[in-house]
Amino acid sequence: MTRVWDVPVHDSTRLRDARVAAESASALAGLDRARTDAAALVATELATNLLKHAHGGQLLVEAVSAPGGRAGGLMVQIAAVDHGPGMSDVPAALGDGFSTAGSLGAGLGTCRRLADDFDLHSVPGRGTVALARIGGAGASRGGPDAAGGRTGSGAAGADVADAVDTPLGVRVGGVNVPFRGAEQSGDAWTCVRAGDLLTLMLADGLGHGPEAALASTAAVEEVRCSGHLPPAELLRRLDEALRGTRGAAVAVAQLDPRAGRLRFCGVGNVGARLREGDSWRHLLSRPGIVGTHRPRTLPETAVAWGPDRLLVLHSDGLPSRWAPPADPRLLSADPALTAAVTVRDAGSSARPVRDDTAVAVLSPTPPDRS
Repeated sequence: MTRVWDVPVHDSTRLRDARVAAESASALAGLDRARTDAAALVATELATNLLKHAHGGQLLVEAVSAPGGRAGGLMVQIAAVDHGPGMSDVPAALGDGFSTAGSLGAGLGTCRRLADDFDLHSVPGRGTVALARIGGAGASRGGPDAAGGRTGSGAAGADVADAVDTPLGVRVGGVNVPFRGAEQSGDAWTCVRAGDLLTLMLADGLGHGPEAALASTAAVEEVRCSGHLPPAELLRRLDEALRGTRGAAVAVAQLDPRAGRLRFCGVGNVGARLREGDSWRHLLSRPGIVGTHRPRTLPETAVAWGPDRLLVLHSDGLPSRWAPPADPRLLSADPALTAAVTVRDAGSSARPVRDDTAVAVLSPTPPDRS
């Protein structure tokens, strides 16, 4: 089941919580002492930045699959999210010797060096989101081009591809926010590669809490075994796998990048939006609940895929009228960073979150990145 440490950072007492969350996620990921210390330092520094420069924010910590199937097993993903004043000079903030007042003196530049993957997005007057992933000693450094997903192992014939820069030239990443800071989220997502196909699935277990998490986890496990199936057939298989659970809303997107074709099929209220050039379109799901009330017919939507496309899958934790990311920089950012900014910008005190929230993003690999 999805274990997420959701740490609200509004005073200095939360700095210890940030460190403990990183250490706990490191234990789950099986990191050694040195990499655990690195994760704890990154989490503490990012939390300190939230206090010093944004008057508080949110830290999301999770153990995720290693991007691209690279060595090193699970990784610790840390997302620091705020609605603060933002940064006017991001390169300076990331430079050597730059540290935040009253912090550990590490600075964002050191956080970037300690992390295997690091990316940051900041807009003056809107806030900042920083994303870091720390893996084991054997993990290869991916710079800003990596993202994680659900933990677990791929089945024979299907490789876990919860990451950017897969051999297929696409990138995947996401974030998961449990309802009211719960330990477990009833939402889950995963991405599996089978030959030339990449299958992305997001499940929203009915309700929230442990029983919802059982349903979404069952969906993840089945996709890891059956990711080679077409979306509609995979949903039928998921319907059988989720019998005996509460059931879930599920969306499946399967990409054949060599053919330039994306196929989509969904049941329930998991949302899907596709960027096509400068516009966005909804990919529609059928009413129902996978595992308890699947519709008889499951039509698939087929659309063209290219370098100007970007797909966002999300659970109903996002408000129905959320706005897709407009900043063009996010179209080439780490997909998990794009997901975190989407969650941040969709929420406000006037629109309280009423459920778990998961967002997964699929995008092409930028041509200027190896």
